[in-house]
Amino acid sequence: MRAAQRTSRLLNSSAILLLLFSAPVPAQTTPARPPVFDRMEVMVPMRDSVRLQTVIFSPKNTARLLPFLMVRTPYGVPEDEKPLVESGNFDELISDGYIFVFQNLRGRFKSEGRFVMQRPPRDKRDPKAIDESTDAYDTIEWLLKNAPNNNGRVGIYGVSYSGWTTTMALLEPHPALKAVSEQASPADMFIGDDFHHNGAFRLSYGFEYAALLESAKEANTHFAFDRYDTYEWYLALGALSNANKKYFLGKLPTWDDFVEHPNRDEFWNKQAFAKYLRQTAVPNLNVAGWWDQEDFYGPQKIYELFEANDSSHLNFIVAGPWNHGGWARGTGRKLGNFDFDSDTARHFRAKIQAPWFAYWLHGKGKLQQPEALTFQTGTNEWKSYDAWPPTRGITKKRLYFRADRRLSFDAPRETGPEAFDGYVSDPANPVPYRHRPITPTYPGPEWPVWLLEDQRFVDRRPDVLSWETGPLEKNVAVTGDIMAELFASTSGTDTDWVVKLIDVYPEDYKPKCEPTTAEEKKPEQSSQSDDECSRQPQLAGYQLIIADEVFRARFRESFERPKPVPPEEIVEYNIDLHTNNHVFLKGHKIMVQVQSTWFPLIDRNPQKYVPNIFKAVDSDYVKATQRIFRSRQASSSIILPVAPE
Repeated sequence: MRAAQRTSRLLNSSAILLLLFSAPVPAQTTPARPPVFDRMEVMVPMRDSVRLQTVIFSPKNTARLLPFLMVRTPYGVPEDEKPLVESGNFDELISDGYIFVFQNLRGRFKSEGRFVMQRPPRDKRDPKAIDESTDAYDTIEWLLKNAPNNNGRVGIYGVSYSGWTTTMALLEPHPALKAVSEQASPADMFIGDDFHHNGAFRLSYGFEYAALLESAKEANTHFAFDRYDTYEWYLALGALSNANKKYFLGKLPTWDDFVEHPNRDEFWNKQAFAKYLRQTAVPNLNVAGWWDQEDFYGPQKIYELFEANDSSHLNFIVAGPWNHGGWARGTGRKLGNFDFDSDTARHFRAKIQAPWFAYWLHGKGKLQQPEALTFQTGTNEWKSYDAWPPTRGITKKRLYFRADRRLSFDAPRETGPEAFDGYVSDPANPVPYRHRPITPTYPGPEWPVWLLEDQRFVDRRPDVLSWETGPLEKNVAVTGDIMAELFASTSGTDTDWVVKLIDVYPEDYKPKCEPTTAEEKKPEQSSQSDDECSRQPQLAGYQLIIADEVFRARFRESFERPKPVPPEEIVEYNIDLHTNNHVFLKGHKIMVQVQSTWFPLIDRNPQKYVPNIFKAVDSDYVKATQRIFRSRQASSSIILPVAPE
């Protein structure tokens, strides 16, 4: 099928829900099963008389009074019960018993009103103002009065945009809202989530997501690329100013907002949660994935904001070896080329999520959820902590950039301006962020796992610098917040710095085979033969991203007031690579890569300062000579939170 045909197809509501919340349903024919739920579709009125399309699934043949479990989404509501009952991903929740509610946001599908991307919280001084919090409140009020056989308790949860609407419901929570689980919600669209990272625009995601949600009201519409490799397409697009001229024509509100708000002004500030989240009166289980390609920053930031005032101990966090929403579907045993030795997603749904809602909404069992529960990759074990990031026993250690592309825990001895490594960054030949050809972000399937791609495909490019340790003599456990401290210069007046912390597998790597005796097997492990676990030669020497981030240099002093970079001057950049829990195993190496383009994940920086990159023209894009310094006076390094063995 031609790329343009494939990427322009429409996904109906059931397909979107299957994409977000479930594994593929087996293709073989199965006997028809009797319905499990009664389905009712209603238009629920809000306080301003706008009505929202809402689907209610009530379990058949039950005399019990049940709580509601609600998802509020812009992606469409299920047309039947199949996404619930056939995927296997809701089995524990169905067994416990809930009235499931799915609701389309304003202006999406059959819901009335106008859709606003990331509608900001309302001005409470205006009694007529609405937002996603008031819509959640009004929906709960209607459900309590009109849906039969409810026990008066409501839970809300969801992944991604539905995670964001979950968090919004906490701003003015209905008294009947007794538990939520924010999962992969964005928290700040300019600093660390979908649309920007540290001010750098996430081009392929922002472009394609705006087209997905705003090209049509009653469908999710993929942009129709005219070539298979979107790297080539975005490069041919040229300057960002060409997007409206050639394609969007000023018809997509979100794209126009990108253009008119290139800095972190009030438009972005009023969407960000930092000014609103103070304390939660409702128990909240925050969920994140270490390789979430869309919203890794958000759930950690939301947890941090609530935790600052969590005197009632209602705020918890779980992080695991997942991509975006990977905990909500499938087994979670494998991701990309990597096996985590157990069914981590099934474990989350059965042992964490289901007991969480059962406790708060059914009054069932005991709350045994630790403050922070994270999956430690490398050792592939679940670890509990009394704070996140933990401080007890953690030692901050600097891993310095050294001569001959080495990394060392010993500080450099070199002095003077000649101690540096450099490269030329050319916007006409940007570093691809994943293997080419780069297929569209939507519908994938390569986008969800790109963070696990082997970075050897860029390791020897002349515009990518790599430093690495020798083989480790013992395990190095990194648990907590990872920082990069770069001392760098550019010949231009603006640039981007991309930093990647990488686990390099040994060349003689052989995967750990699963125990063969029943006594040795861990719970929830699936069967695997010795032949299967030995057939992974591609992992020998593999370069796996553990942490990464991009920083746009113009925002080094302020995201609100950008400034040109003084050319050829050494500038210090402190770049947060966020929290993680990973063990670099004995025999592995630790690598750091630095580059200035990451295309088309991140838009190309012109490398010549312009007031608004969205209005730059093709002639503004120029080459720049970049230098990363490693002297005693300017010692670039990665700061690792090292935990005791």
